[in-house]
Amino acid sequence: MKTALWTAFWVFLLDQASKYLVVHWMDLRNLGTIEVAPPYLVLRMAWNYGINFGLMAGDSPIARWVLIAVALVISGAVLWWVQHEPGGKWQKIAAGLLVGGALGNVIDRVLYGAVADFLNMSCCGFNNPFAFNVADIAIFAGALGVVIFTPSKKPA
Repeated sequence: MKTALWTAFWVFLLDQASKYLVVHWMDLRNLGTIEVAPPYLVLRMAWNYGINFGLMAGDSPIARWVLIAVALVISGAVLWWVQHEPGGKWQKIAAGLLVGGALGNVIDRVLYGAVADFLNMSCCGFNNPFAFNVADIAIFAGALGVVIFTPSKKPA
């Protein structure tokens, strides 16, 4: 359990530090776009009021608090599950990635009313219209890792 909590802590810290650096210190919220290495890496400010790729987006207080509640319930359930389900170090790291990313996005919703997305990457003729953040990467990697690194239960 300690591994999951420490992983969640460091992911949360990295996510919030990157958002502060890019959104506030580099002033992306006012600039809108900073071309770092176009088209491979562009910082593009996007406020996500929904879930991934803007799904279920709605700038309503009810939707905001429902998404906060869902993220907190899922984070709690993942931590409970990791504590009660036998698994190795990688399963706990994956769970920590998922929880740390989810909590990073929860803080955004509390502070800003939406999730601060700013990473945009395109390549090879594909123009990606979506932006994401460190928390989104951690959530995706953590969910995938939980599936991959959880031992399967063989029926008796």
